[in-house]
Amino acid sequence: MPTSPPRTLADQFRGWSDAQLATLLEARPDLATPAPHDSSQLAARVVVKSSVLRVLDGLDALELTVLQALVQGTDPADLPANPDRLAGAIERLESLALVWGSPRRPVLVVGDLLRLPPGPPTDEVTDLLAVLGPAARAILDHLEETRADGRWSGGAGPTAELVAAGLLARLDERRVTLPWSVRLALGTAPGRRLDEPPELATSERVQSVADRAAAGAAFELVRRTELLLDRWGTHPPPALKAGGLGVRELRAAAALLHVEIDIAALVLETACAAGLVDQGLNPSMGDDRDTAWLPTDAFDAWQLGSTSQRWATLARAWLANPRLVSAVGGRVADKPVNALSPDLARSWLVGLRSDVLAEVEGLPEGHALAAGTGVPSLVERMRWRRPRRSALRLKQVPPTIAEAALFGVTGLDGLSTFGRQLISGDDPVKALDELLPAPVDHVLLQADLTAIAPGPLEQELAHKLSLVADVESRGGATVYRFAASSVRRAFDAGWSAAEVHDFVSSTSRTPVPQSLAYLVDDVSRRFGTLRAGNAESFLRSDDETALTELMHAAGADALRLRRIAPTVVISDVPLGTLLPRIRDLGLAPVVEAVDGTVRVARPDVFRARSPRRRAPAESAVRNLARTAAVVTAIRVGDRSSASRLIRGMSASNPTDVIAMLRQAAESRDQLVIGYVGNDGTVAERLVSPERVEGGRLTAYDERSDSSRTFAIHRITAVSRPG
Repeated sequence: MPTSPPRTLADQFRGWSDAQLATLLEARPDLATPAPHDSSQLAARVVVKSSVLRVLDGLDALELTVLQALVQGTDPADLPANPDRLAGAIERLESLALVWGSPRRPVLVVGDLLRLPPGPPTDEVTDLLAVLGPAARAILDHLEETRADGRWSGGAGPTAELVAAGLLARLDERRVTLPWSVRLALGTAPGRRLDEPPELATSERVQSVADRAAAGAAFELVRRTELLLDRWGTHPPPALKAGGLGVRELRAAAALLHVEIDIAALVLETACAAGLVDQGLNPSMGDDRDTAWLPTDAFDAWQLGSTSQRWATLARAWLANPRLVSAVGGRVADKPVNALSPDLARSWLVGLRSDVLAEVEGLPEGHALAAGTGVPSLVERMRWRRPRRSALRLKQVPPTIAEAALFGVTGLDGLSTFGRQLISGDDPVKALDELLPAPVDHVLLQADLTAIAPGPLEQELAHKLSLVADVESRGGATVYRFAASSVRRAFDAGWSAAEVHDFVSSTSRTPVPQSLAYLVDDVSRRFGTLRAGNAESFLRSDDETALTELMHAAGADALRLRRIAPTVVISDVPLGTLLPRIRDLGLAPVVEAVDGTVRVARPDVFRARSPRRRAPAESAVRNLARTAAVVTAIRVGDRSSASRLIRGMSASNPTDVIAMLRQAAESRDQLVIGYVGNDGTVAERLVSPERVEGGRLTAYDERSDSSRTFAIHRITAVSRPG
């Protein structure tokens, strides 16, 4: 380490150890892409406004106040905080290259972004605050909490009172802000310490109880996803022209799952994020431009896994999903926000979700967020953790907790055991397997045409049973009901009456009720009485009475039937439309092939092509290796440019020019620049750089005795005065 204070920020980086440089690049990864040529270029990137704003948004209230104090010229030691924590905050600010030198001072752009009017003397602020009315005090508290500027268009009122007292400072004709002394007084009121975040409201929870509640939620998530995508495989909903899913189709999905619309949207969005559903050509439309939402090939592979494996796939997709699902169903610019629409991505959402879950993970063992007060206290904790982030982001804390509960990551507002493993990157499958009930291979048939599944059924059995019976209720035990329509559905899929009888008898631990056997035989006798074909379509039957009844049935007018023979009826309605309408009338036609044979088959199952997935996030080892390579590149660049980094050096390369200008702005040095004027001639000017941003240099020009702005692309060379 150098014995004398660094003269420039680049000098400080040259004196840092490789570990310190690696820490900076890991905390601010934008500085490492592409790899800087040397420390001078790294120093130039460190003070780019967009990069500084990004790192400021990640500071907590203590670090931000310490940095503000350094900007305002206040000694951080005077702040109400533990000295060790103050020292830790300053060390972190230095590791982020927000402050540098000895004594430590903020980089120039930080001062431009954070500097506030000084305000009244500190000893006067307390007395001024004591005599304020409730409305004026509420304004100050709001501005201090949000760290935002206020608006004032003049006139009387509490804002005018605050401006007159010096408790608000005018920035321009319409904006006011809290002066530094006032903000400091409000933030350090008696009883408040900068280094103590708001306490989380918690209550005791038995971990095993929370785990069981979370496991139930995880099981429901998998069941809902499978149920919905299995339905979409045969009845895909159309995709909107602008992308997304229509409101009517979302409501139909919610009705199918028996959940609210926001939960249905979460299931859909997560399935899409996991690659289980995507847009494909609409199989019911002839136009290649019409698309529908279809399960992908990955859905078939996903179904082969165990319940816990399928849950882990969905939960990992949710953790990495940047889409703001909570906005679905709302309105933006007077237009509804549709599920699966392409404009829901928010780059900050994944980081917020990680921060929220980290706070819940840090709760004491056996504790969870208290009912009613726990989530609001978490919002206040997040406000302290990231005070510069907008209030709109804080509004997403409650939805994030609600989504975590629906996924089973939390149970009863406490982190579940397998949820903790998921967040830490471990495999949660085994822990969840131990909590889920073992699949059962049987049902209990009842005399009222119902079957009770005393637990989650084996996957193959569940598929077969859902084909021949309808789900009536779900819970610890699922109730299925047999009806003529459900049995006919099995026949439509190619089952024979003997196969249905054999299935119900082999899967039931109770005797098959006589009423169920009669139902199967009755539907079998009526099944295939009518035969349909393309005429556009036709119906024929050896039973003339059956056709007569159909011609005179209520609602048959819409079928546009015309009898051309005692046993034949034709229609101009396409066969694909005619069949479901006839079935709605209570009949059960079968499709006749070209050679006159009966064709029964399960409805076609449609699939979309699995979307190309983004490359998985780089591992920690790979990130460390890349950071080490960047540090090595910087060191090599420093050695190669050592001959140029001496006093009296000059630069003409654009990269070196910008680096020298930024260094001079930080160190308040003078430079001689060669500048191309409007007439095309190059003149030398002695300047003191103040700011470099937006392709322009703001500097004090000795020749004009004023601050001027110079276009950097017109600067031909830079040198230090001899």
